[in-house]
Amino acid sequence: MSDLAARIAAGWAAPCRPWPRHVLDPAEWRAMAAALAGAPDVDLLAMWADAQLVHALLHDRTGGAMLPVSVPTESGFYPALSLARPPAAWFERMIRDLWGHHAEDGRDGRPWLDHGVWALHAPLSARPVAVAGQPEPPEFFAPDGAGQTQLALGPAGSGLGEPAALRLTLRGERVQRLEARLGYAHKGTLALLRGKSPRAAARFAARLAGDATVAHSIAFARAAEEASGVVCPPRAAALRAAMAELERIACHLSDLAATAEAAGLPAAAASWLREGVARAAQAAFGHRLMMDFVLPGGVASDMLVGGADALAAVTRAVEMALPDIADLFAPTTRLAGCGVLPTAVAQALAVGGVAGRASGVGGGRRRAMADAPHLAEAPAPAAGDAAARTAQRLAEINASLAQLTRLLAALPDGPLSVHLPPVGGEGIGWAEGARGDVWHWLRLEGGQIMAGFARDPGWLLWPALEAAAVGATLADLPLLLASFGATVSGMDL
Repeated sequence: MSDLAARIAAGWAAPCRPWPRHVLDPAEWRAMAAALAGAPDVDLLAMWADAQLVHALLHDRTGGAMLPVSVPTESGFYPALSLARPPAAWFERMIRDLWGHHAEDGRDGRPWLDHGVWALHAPLSARPVAVAGQPEPPEFFAPDGAGQTQLALGPAGSGLGEPAALRLTLRGERVQRLEARLGYAHKGTLALLRGKSPRAAARFAARLAGDATVAHSIAFARAAEEASGVVCPPRAAALRAAMAELERIACHLSDLAATAEAAGLPAAAASWLREGVARAAQAAFGHRLMMDFVLPGGVASDMLVGGADALAAVTRAVEMALPDIADLFAPTTRLAGCGVLPTAVAQALAVGGVAGRASGVGGGRRRAMADAPHLAEAPAPAAGDAAARTAQRLAEINASLAQLTRLLAALPDGPLSVHLPPVGGEGIGWAEGARGDVWHWLRLEGGQIMAGFARDPGWLLWPALEAAAVGATLADLPLLLASFGATVSGMDL
């Protein structure tokens, strides 16, 4: 156990599964934050809050330990983590908007989700305050050097297909800084979860991000199952795993098509394959995105008649076409050197996640998405440009095809779901999505959700994208955005 892990373990242990959540007082939290600055092997995966506490999820790569940790607020303030871990600033801004807790000495106190149009200030706090919402323009950093200009993009027409305000600081055609402001697709998901049973609330988790509906559904279901003390049946776990691999293939094909289009290459092959995967998902699970199939306790129903054949056929089709798609990217130099993410930055941002995809595209360890709570050690994220991210996606598709074939050949028999008892508890759930780890946290009382949080991989991919944009040309921006596959909806909560 590292010194930092031991420091956290000394706090009071709240009954959270599968890992106890330790509560530190503000002085102990402040000492933890200072120690975090000198602990590069400890990753910050998420921060969130409830009415009284601010929470963080840390991962000690040295010992492989997951470290949920909390601190009570004092007069609405808590010691910031953003001085030790700069990406924490985005979480701290979100916490202030939703719960009204202020990060003491934080790096950035600007709003994040709240654009001045809400009817309530800090809507998830114990005492929300009614306000007359007035739209406020997003705040961006001013140019800090001579000869610099700024270019505003979005929130409509940002090039992402989703609402996002981007501000580029330029010197000539070179990007000196890329800054993003999201929140335009805020859905109030965390408020919608409260007061509902996990089964009733699952539909909101499934709609947090359309390209990761399976990953979010699995992470949400696992959190509910941990909080309820139940285990998903083996057949349901295997079906979840198959859907997760299918979603990963579909997401990577979409990103490959977008990358090809941005690079001026033919994108039709990847796009048609993506359509074939969606049709196979419809045939097997009744929905092109496999939405609402994963439920806490298991799955909603069995695979449809003919579904296995449809999945086997699309697996063969993708496997046969993938070498031609790889050859499409091989001769181009357009991707080389575009959007380089240095190794040190990737490690500091933990963009590989616990499951660690080396390029920072997402997670990377191929495994069945069984409902075991243990997690393996992740490889260190490596430096990578758009070419490396594309190669990683191609490799991931191949790995997912093999995994999907194995799963379909060995689907166990048995029940599809178990009942969740109306009990209280707290649980953390995880799933490996196409772009990285997805995390959900739930607190139940009498079988109803009292509080929850969902962490999409975008919380760490967007800071990585901002870092990789420095030095790129303005013409590189569409390719840069496509190569990261950065999306908005999962972060807008």
